[in-house]
Amino acid sequence: MKSRIQINKFLKALFCLLSINAISGCVSRDISDLEREVSDIMTRSGGRIEPLPEIKPYEAYVYQSGEAGARNPFKKFFVMDKPEVKEGVVDAGLTEDMKREIRNRNREELEQFELDSLRMVGTLDNENNNWGVVLDPDGVVHRVSVGNYLGANIGKIINIYEDRIELREIIQDSGGRWEEREAALALIEE
Repeated sequence: MKSRIQINKFLKALFCLLSINAISGCVSRDISDLEREVSDIMTRSGGRIEPLPEIKPYEAYVYQSGEAGARNPFKKFFVMDKPEVKEGVVDAGLTEDMKREIRNRNREELEQFELDSLRMVGTLDNENNNWGVVLDPDGVVHRVSVGNYLGANIGKIINIYEDRIELREIIQDSGGRWEEREAALALIEE
């Protein structure tokens, strides 16, 4: 045991001496190379520095809607013509339930988006309830249940399954007749 302690002390001392020797070899008192380089740099003639480019001040623009030839930026650039509705067929094909759905209810948040822009990303459920989880184009997640509405065509949710949300949409054909059609929003697996 005693010899091991002596060997450790010897190794530590040897390491310290080698470290001091290595460090002292790095330190040199001769700085003539550095002095010569500095004098070369100082004897060179200086160049001219180009001035910075002038910064133009910001000019505010106030939109005047009365300007000749100016388009109103708040109106749609392209407006699709709605099909002409013939008189007397506006309510054709509508049941009383469909009429109530169209007229007597507040629109829900997800009805502002087209159905194909919405994504089903999952489901949630407990003993009493089953919900669908829908992602809108803005990246906001919504929880929906049977009876809620999705999409621009008055799409009422009728069933929620693990892989899809089934809905009934009310659409108007080119002749002005209202009709129901079934649609589904499928689960997107990423």
